[in-house]
Amino acid sequence: MAESESLLETPLGDLHRSLGARMVPFAGYAMPVQYPAGIMAEHLHCRSAAALFDVSHMGQAELVGAQGTQDAAAALERVTPADIRGLKPGRQRYGLLMTPDGGIFDDFMVSNIGDRLALVVNASRKHLDFPLIEQALPAGVSLRPLPDRALLALQGPGVAALMQDLCPALAALSFMGVAQAEIAGIPVLASRSGYTGEDGFEISVAADRAEALAKALLARPGVQPAGLGARDSLRLEAGLCLYGQDIDETTSPVEAALVWSIGKRRRMDWDFPGAERVRQELADGPRRLRVGLRPEGRQPARAHTPIQAADGMPVGEVTSGGFGPSLNGPMAMGYVARPYAGDGTALELLVRGKALPARVVPTPFHPHRYKR
Repeated sequence: MAESESLLETPLGDLHRSLGARMVPFAGYAMPVQYPAGIMAEHLHCRSAAALFDVSHMGQAELVGAQGTQDAAAALERVTPADIRGLKPGRQRYGLLMTPDGGIFDDFMVSNIGDRLALVVNASRKHLDFPLIEQALPAGVSLRPLPDRALLALQGPGVAALMQDLCPALAALSFMGVAQAEIAGIPVLASRSGYTGEDGFEISVAADRAEALAKALLARPGVQPAGLGARDSLRLEAGLCLYGQDIDETTSPVEAALVWSIGKRRRMDWDFPGAERVRQELADGPRRLRVGLRPEGRQPARAHTPIQAADGMPVGEVTSGGFGPSLNGPMAMGYVARPYAGDGTALELLVRGKALPARVVPTPFHPHRYKR
């Protein structure tokens, strides 16, 4: 989308521009890629203090059952292998929407907030995800998209003390806990989660209160704005998948190393879309696996970089790659043929026709620091 007029705006668009953000098209929205401090500074500030991200482009919705949350949970299980019925009130879970042939249609977060389920899906897929879910719903269960909600992510080790001062009820949550509360007098639904590997919160707020909430958070000592650039380098250091790059309709949960998101009960019943492929790959092993890669030297390898064995045989492709500010070096994720997926395996990355040595390494590249 070259024409700015064709891009949607989040409720924080004016605030981003007033803070000097460089705006870029992303998933149909004008989004801040960075502020004057720059991507590296924003990344490192999130790792050391607190960073505020606007993720209002994500899709938010509620799933409501006429007979209660269990009805809604059972309905959602028709399109995901996650254990939704086992999700307790006040808790959140990561899940995958599946295609009938075992590919990943999208990934999402779901929260049990007592009388309903709250969903967050990817911005680039929400126009597909909501119809997929709706077509699977029985009578008495309804999906309500929430386009009038904004979503802010407050991330970093400084967030715990900050939230203790602002809202002790939220500060008391553990990782993947969720609660309705007030921050600076503004009603919110917040989960202790994020996409950076750091402790933090994702905060859903009415669109018309989003700017007031963002300003209140940015006014606190140690909080700085951060854009999509830092968000991407942080999530890659944390070894987290980006839909459309690291996972898509061609990848299975087994290949993507996301089997942990499939509930144990679901693996007994095998009653979810794509179960046949998942079961076969768990039994026989997948053709390829998602792995972490550490290139030697300083040259990063970007998405679509070919991966080859030491003898020059093609074995895979990089899906996400770049420079890790916290690592002070390059990092990448990609898929390689299963015989080459073991930690320590020596491989080569073909960057602009030159073979750069690299090794398979465990992820995350930077330790997670969630509050357990």
